[in-house]
Amino acid sequence: MEQDMTSKQGQERFHYSIDNVIDKPYNWSQMARLAGYMKPYLNKWLPLAAFSLIAVTIVRLGVPFLMSIAIDEAIQKKDWSYLLSLTAIILGLYLLGWFESALRIRWTNQLGHSIIFDLRQQLFTHIQRLSHRFFDGRSAGSIIVRITNDINSLQDLFTNGVVNIFIDLTILIGIVVMLFVLSPTLTLGIMIVLPLMFLISIKLRKKIRLSWQKVRLKQSSINSHLNESIQGIRVTQSFTQEQENISFFKRMNRDNYEAWRAATQQSATFRPVVDMAGAIGTAILIGLGAALIQADHISVGVFVAFAYYLGNFWEPISRLGQVYNQLLMAMASSERIFEFLDEKPSVPEKQEAVELGVIRGEIELDDVSFSYDGRRDVLHEINLTIRAGETVAFVGHTGSGKTSIVNLICRFYDPTSGCIRIDGVDLREVQLDSLRSQVSIVLQDTFIFSGTIMENIRFGRPGATDAEVMQAAKEIGADPFIRRLPGGYDTEVEERGNVLSQGERQLLSFARALLADPRILVLDEATASIDTETEVKVQRALNRLLQGRTAIVIAHRLSTIREVHKIIVLDHGRLIEQGNHEQLMRKRGTYYNLVSTSFRVTEKE
Repeated sequence: MEQDMTSKQGQERFHYSIDNVIDKPYNWSQMARLAGYMKPYLNKWLPLAAFSLIAVTIVRLGVPFLMSIAIDEAIQKKDWSYLLSLTAIILGLYLLGWFESALRIRWTNQLGHSIIFDLRQQLFTHIQRLSHRFFDGRSAGSIIVRITNDINSLQDLFTNGVVNIFIDLTILIGIVVMLFVLSPTLTLGIMIVLPLMFLISIKLRKKIRLSWQKVRLKQSSINSHLNESIQGIRVTQSFTQEQENISFFKRMNRDNYEAWRAATQQSATFRPVVDMAGAIGTAILIGLGAALIQADHISVGVFVAFAYYLGNFWEPISRLGQVYNQLLMAMASSERIFEFLDEKPSVPEKQEAVELGVIRGEIELDDVSFSYDGRRDVLHEINLTIRAGETVAFVGHTGSGKTSIVNLICRFYDPTSGCIRIDGVDLREVQLDSLRSQVSIVLQDTFIFSGTIMENIRFGRPGATDAEVMQAAKEIGADPFIRRLPGGYDTEVEERGNVLSQGERQLLSFARALLADPRILVLDEATASIDTETEVKVQRALNRLLQGRTAIVIAHRLSTIREVHKIIVLDHGRLIEQGNHEQLMRKRGTYYNLVSTSFRVTEKE
């Protein structure tokens, strides 16, 4: 029963995203915006496009016309020299078509890859600049699928679709003109099937568009689940939920398969419509054409040219149907891409923002309140001053607002009300890079990037020398364990540093932060995962390195903050006590109770 309920919840969670499919008409302005990415390449590729368009038109329209002349003027009159000349011209046109096709495939692929490169780079760059609030409400998988799958789906449109649209439209117009020139009566008889074909295709468009939107949503859900499954594999195995996870993914995979199958079937229905129209048109050509030949209204050569033009007429229409499917897929993907590109940082940087020079590190919170969701405040009217060079500790129960204050000081978020100043300057008036480059944060959950130990430490200051990296590691106490690794500082570590212990990863994050030489250093429960022996080493290093630097410490081990200049006690987002260890212990208030509880727990251990 419990497993069935879990499965049902999983299905409901997945199908919730499918309900977000938007039923709206084709967005031409959005496609125009997408086409704007071709603009930087128009000067280079426009002459080639013009050559390709002219060459294809000459070949497609010229060959049937020359064949009709060859039949009526050369073969029937047995003028073999004339026939040889026409044959040579037709062969030359085919060679021109071959050369044009090879050239077009080459440059359209270059154009498509260049546009995809630009679009992906712009999207990634934009996401890097978005505020934390953007990432709070989205999974990593859903972001990854925009940068990879959604942009990849535009590949065919830019490499083939755009050029084929102009070529096929030009050929269609040219063929219609030539058909009317050869025989208006036969042309009108054949074209009678076009209104019926377009009526049917219009009915299909809406279904095709919605089916491709569903495919994109299914793919996004699969990527999100894959990311969560890989990141949480230890939890899955710890609770022996592998089979449930496999079953859940199987359902998602099956739904994705069905969505693709439905979308491709819907798209494939357009080709039979074109084929049926072509078959009806051919039947009309044979019946009506034979009657016109017998009445001497058209010649055999004109009939053959008609048959050739008619074959070339339905092929571009079929390709245009395929391009339309590409446009539908591109619309579904571009909607998701532009949704991110149109996202504005919730922490905007003013155009007139000033560069924050080298700071002393004085921090002032003036009547600061803050809410993550706009409904419930997590901080209430905080007034606090941290002098430059002070080491201040924030303590309090989980959810008291400790990390929220740090997020505001780093300006990952802006206060709902009130003001935060550093050295007397409102943070909303300064350039973000000039602020964050002088603040380093060490988190409890340390993130280690794929690469070497040296590269991970240097992440704090990319321009640092190897000697400076090693010196930072020595000062923080990480050098001994690094040198014991097989490759030393050149040891490769995978994403999140799984080959290292939690304590070793934490030491690397300390070295990374200290190498950056920040004016403000934040330790967000950074010693929580370090054993007591390692913590003593780190504490000695920090006591030496924090001199002349403002430091903010969030710690659940109260024994590590006895020597700080000031302790700030928070409770449910309110500042209720502040002072040093001795002062707060004499008050026998909340801090005293926290220390007493911590002491009793330690004593039991």
